[in-house]
Amino acid sequence: MPTTTIQQAKKPVVSKRSPQRKPQLASNRFTRYFLGPIIAFIVFVSTWQLIPLMLGIPHYILPKPTDVVASAASQWPLLSEAVSVTVVVSAIGFLLSAVIGVGISILLASSKVIERSIYPYAIILQTLPVVAIAPIIVIWFGAGFNAIVVVSFLIGFFPIVSNTLMGLNSVNKQMDELFSLYNASKWQKMWRLRVPAALPFMMAGLKISATLSIVGAIVGEYVAGVGGGKGGIGYAITVAAIQVNTSFIFALAICGAILGISFYLAMSLLAKVVLGSWHESSIKQDL
Repeated sequence: MPTTTIQQAKKPVVSKRSPQRKPQLASNRFTRYFLGPIIAFIVFVSTWQLIPLMLGIPHYILPKPTDVVASAASQWPLLSEAVSVTVVVSAIGFLLSAVIGVGISILLASSKVIERSIYPYAIILQTLPVVAIAPIIVIWFGAGFNAIVVVSFLIGFFPIVSNTLMGLNSVNKQMDELFSLYNASKWQKMWRLRVPAALPFMMAGLKISATLSIVGAIVGEYVAGVGGGKGGIGYAITVAAIQVNTSFIFALAICGAILGISFYLAMSLLAKVVLGSWHESSIKQDL
């Protein structure tokens, strides 16, 4: 059937269905994606509020949600400053992980000899406990900002390398043979075939690394201190723990979780922009 005939056959159907289906689709989308998490959140917060009241647990052991909110409001300047410091450190650590991780992945994928020689050491680097190498990092980079960025970078580095390398090595064999048939060079294959094919894997690695960079920054603030500068969430938690200010510790931990979710959503949005027009994982589907 000619293309114009197919389009003409589809046109009236779309025009009749779209106005009626929009409210229904919005309702189905809300029910499917948001209703369950909202109910679970209300049940969780309600249970958390009732348990300390019913069991008589003091606030310095298990504060109620209202205590956490009150503590966050009363110490808002300290909380906002700690969050802003952690955001900056995490963002820098994540960007370094992304740029260096993708670059090293392309280098490893360019030669099997290089991959077999270097990749095992990247795995070893990932398995090293951060707490164990933190003193070395502090000696090399000094206590404070630089050391915290390095810790954030180290924790977020490996997921990007692992996922991107997997994508670069998962090229369709027939496409690879087609490029060979047209005498494409190794780097033409890399930039026009392997890198585009690796984008979904790369985006997955960036999502994982984005959340880990927050964890790395907070861990770095624990072990590397602030070096005379302003402290982030990790440093604020350490001070609050010494003061037995449990409500404020909960507030800081929740802020850390919100930061991780925000970074993840930002990477999901980037993945939708990059992959949305052609990859199945990001193509919008009606319910």
